[in-house]
Amino acid sequence: MADLHKSRAFVWTLAFFFCVIWFYALDARILVPTDEGRYAEIAREMVATGDWITTRLNGIKYFEKPPLQVWMTAITFELFGLGEWQARFWTGLCGLIGIAAVGYTGRKVFGGRVGFDAALVLGSSLLWAMLGHINTLDMGLSAMMTLALCGLLVAQRNDATATERRNGMLLCWAGMALAVMSKGLIGVLLPGAVLFVYTFVARDWMIWKRLHAGWGLVVFFVITTPWFVLVSIDNPEFPQFFFIHEHFQRFTSKIHHRAGPIYYFVPLLLLGMVPWLGVLAQGFWQGVRNRGNGFQPEKMLLVWAAFIFFFFSISSSKLPSYILPIFPAMALLIACYLRHVTQRAIAINAGVLVAIGLAGLALVNRIPPLAKSDFELPLYTAYMPWVAAAAAIAACGGVLAFLARRHTERSVVLIAVAGFLASQCLMLGHDPLGRFAAGYELVPAVQAEMTPQTHMYLVNRYEQALPFYLERTMTLVAHADEMEFGLGRQPELWIPDLNVFVAQWSARYGTGAREIAIMHPDTYRDLKQRNIPMRVIASDPRRVIVSNQPQPLS
Repeated sequence: MADLHKSRAFVWTLAFFFCVIWFYALDARILVPTDEGRYAEIAREMVATGDWITTRLNGIKYFEKPPLQVWMTAITFELFGLGEWQARFWTGLCGLIGIAAVGYTGRKVFGGRVGFDAALVLGSSLLWAMLGHINTLDMGLSAMMTLALCGLLVAQRNDATATERRNGMLLCWAGMALAVMSKGLIGVLLPGAVLFVYTFVARDWMIWKRLHAGWGLVVFFVITTPWFVLVSIDNPEFPQFFFIHEHFQRFTSKIHHRAGPIYYFVPLLLLGMVPWLGVLAQGFWQGVRNRGNGFQPEKMLLVWAAFIFFFFSISSSKLPSYILPIFPAMALLIACYLRHVTQRAIAINAGVLVAIGLAGLALVNRIPPLAKSDFELPLYTAYMPWVAAAAAIAACGGVLAFLARRHTERSVVLIAVAGFLASQCLMLGHDPLGRFAAGYELVPAVQAEMTPQTHMYLVNRYEQALPFYLERTMTLVAHADEMEFGLGRQPELWIPDLNVFVAQWSARYGTGAREIAIMHPDTYRDLKQRNIPMRVIASDPRRVIVSNQPQPLS
C-alpha cells in the first residue's frame, strides 16, 4: 500500500463510499433560510409558471443573479419532483465536478500522486465539503471557475499537444461563460484579472498567444448571450439593475449591508481549510518558490488564490462563501507540496488536527448557552453529540495519521477521511436548528387550514423556506425585503401599508374568503393590542401564523 494512488481498486472504492455519503447528505436535512429556501422557491416557481426567462421570487421579478443554477434545479424538479435532495442536486454535483477537475488536472500537470492528493484535499476541506451540501450559488460559481482554471492549466502546460491546448482553452472559455451564467460578470472578470497579474508576476508574455481567443470568444458568447438578450427584451429594466446595481454598486458600496473588516476572510480561510492547516503555509510557498521557463502552473495557482482572496477582502460586500473559488487552487498547491512531504510535516499537520478535535470536545458544553430562548435550548443541546462526534473523529483521525506518518500517503488519506466525516457530522447534526429556522414544524398545521383558494400574507417579514414547503406564493405586507426592485415595477403585488392590510383583513374576518398571515411575534402582539381579529393556528419564537376564520376547517 505504499502507492495508494496507483491502486485502481483502492481509489475507486474510496470514491464509491465518498459519493454514497456525499449524495446521502444532500437529502438528510430540510432546506435552511436564507439561500436554500430562496433558490429552491425560484426554481419551483419557474416550473409552476413555465417561464424559463424571467426569474421570480414569490411571484415578483427577481434579477439579482443569472439563472444557471435555477435552471438546473428546475430541471431536477421536473424530473424527480420537489424535495431537499432535488433542490441541492446541482450544488452537490458542482462540488463533485470541482473535486474531479482538480484530480484530473493534478494528474495531467503534476503527476498521479498530486492528482490523487488534490482531490482528497479539496473533498475534505471543511468549507468545500459543507457548501457542497448547501443550496447556494457560490458552489456553482466555484465549480465553473474551477473548470476555467483547470482548462487553462492543462492547455498551457509546456508539454501539451496542439489538440490538448485547443480543447483545454475552449473548456476554459466555456467555464468562464458558465461562471457568468452562475453568478454574473465576476465569472469572467476574476479569471481575466488573474491572467493579467500572472503575466507580470511570472513574466510569461507568450501565454497571450496561446489563449485561442477567437473560437474561445465564440464559445463564450454562444453560452451567455441568448439569455441576457431574451431577458432584456422581456424586461427593459434588467440591464441597469443587473449590471450597475448588482455588480458595480455591490462591490463599491455597502448597499447590501454585507460589509466587513479587511481581515474578514482570514479566519474563514483557516477554518475552511481544516484538516489541512498544518500544510497551508507550505502550500502557498509552493507557488512563491516556483521558478522555470514557459508556463508556471504553481505560480498561476498562487496568483489565482491570492488575487481572488484580496479582491473579496477589499470589497464592500462580504459573505463567508465568497472565497470558495480559491479552494481548488489551494488544494492543488497543497497537493504539490504533499508529493515531497516529510514525516515531520505530516506529524505537525496531524497534531494540529488532534488539537482542533480536542478543542472541539472541550468547547462542546458551550453550545447550549448559544440558545436565545427556552424553546431553542433543546435544539442546541441536540446538536452537542454531533459536534462531539465531529471533534472525536478529527482527533482520532489525527492520531491515526500521526502513527502512520512513515507512510505519508496513508496519513494523507486518513486525514482526508477524518476531515470529510467530521464536516458531514456537523452538517447532519444541524437539522433540528435548521427546521426551526425554516419554520418547517409549522407546515402541517398551516396545510390543514389551506385550500386551493386560500390567500396568504407575509406581514412585516419574509419567509425564505415556507413558500417552498407550502408551494404557495404570498402577498408581502409592509416589508419589501430583497424584492424591493421587483415591487417597484410591480407595486400591485404587495401591500406597502400595514393599516391597509389591517382594514382588508378585518373586513374579511369570518367570511368565506379564507386568508392566512405569517408575522413576527412582535407584530402579532401589536395587532392583538389593536383588537384585530385573528386565530392562531401555529407559532414558534420567530413567527406567528394566524387565520381570518374563527373556526378551523372541518
